[in-house]
Amino acid sequence: MKIVSNIARAAAAAAGAIPRSQTLAGLDLLATAVVMVDGDGRIAFANAAAENMLESSLKALSRQRLCDLFANPAELDHVIGQARAHKFSDLRQELMLERVGREPLFVHAIASALDDPMDAVLLELRETVQQMKLDREERLLDQSQVNKELIRNLAHEIKNPLGGIRGAAQLLEMELPPLHLQQLREYTQVIIKEADRLQTLVDRLLAPHRRPHIVGDVNIHEVLERVRSLMLAEFPAGLAIVRDYDASLPEFRGDKEQLIQTVLNIAHNAAQALAERIDAGDAQIVFKTRVARQVTLAKVRYNLALDLHIIDNGPGIPPQIRDRIFYPLVSGREGGSGLGLTLAQTFVHQHMGVIECESRPGYTDFRILLPLP
Repeated sequence: MKIVSNIARAAAAAAGAIPRSQTLAGLDLLATAVVMVDGDGRIAFANAAAENMLESSLKALSRQRLCDLFANPAELDHVIGQARAHKFSDLRQELMLERVGREPLFVHAIASALDDPMDAVLLELRETVQQMKLDREERLLDQSQVNKELIRNLAHEIKNPLGGIRGAAQLLEMELPPLHLQQLREYTQVIIKEADRLQTLVDRLLAPHRRPHIVGDVNIHEVLERVRSLMLAEFPAGLAIVRDYDASLPEFRGDKEQLIQTVLNIAHNAAQALAERIDAGDAQIVFKTRVARQVTLAKVRYNLALDLHIIDNGPGIPPQIRDRIFYPLVSGREGGSGLGLTLAQTFVHQHMGVIECESRPGYTDFRILLPLP
């Protein structure tokens, strides 16, 4: 999408101090990050998508040199210089922009010189990793829907014969001869107990589809504080749960109990993975909240979204199951049911949000994005 012609006029107007609300409001609706730099390479304008990408407001970015924001400015500076020299009508290049203490930005950059006295250059920055994330999110949503239908149908098919098996075992027990009752009753009890165990598993698989979605006003920090108190009661020593909250986050409509269960499932999994660090006394889980701008969730664009991170310093998710952790009955630990993350994903999807995970040894980050009003 080439948007230079319209953006160039608006950006040139910005240099003349025309109020952003009057002249540049339309640029905040773009998913593409748009930045205008003056002849000295200083930021004269950045739209909302650029503020989100650069994780800073226009007020904070204003008059900073764009290239100074990155640890490897040479390529970006070259792109801007080539565009300013009018060597190309617009210059396009794939760049990796390194940032101190943060993940690098992988962007497709389009630089165009503006015909104005400022010798300004307009940059469009499209995050290529973000596009891959959107594609992956779409695949996960499709897979989740298929899994949901498969689980529901399979659970119902299992549930009916289970009742018959349990009932037959009980009748058989009643007909056992007194002479061998105690010896043979052991076998019928095995059948009954295993049938009950499978029934419990089936009920847990069906639970998200049975429970009504109770909507009310939700303060995400109340949810996190509830989970924090539950976790510290279960793990009173060796585990630190760190708060990193954005107090400006507004309330939103949602099911508070489902969100508590979602965060609790993730945090509990993290604590179990942190067993060795808890014993050593240096285990840590971080609850981090931020606002994300101009976010696409389930193919719908939202101006604002809750950006919730649950981060632990555990060993990380085993590579062989990393792409399947939200599948039912997939567990990274012995004895795990493999349902906690499946339920978490279901509850997040019911709130029109997405959940994703980044993991490596020493760092696992579950990220939940939910639309905000």
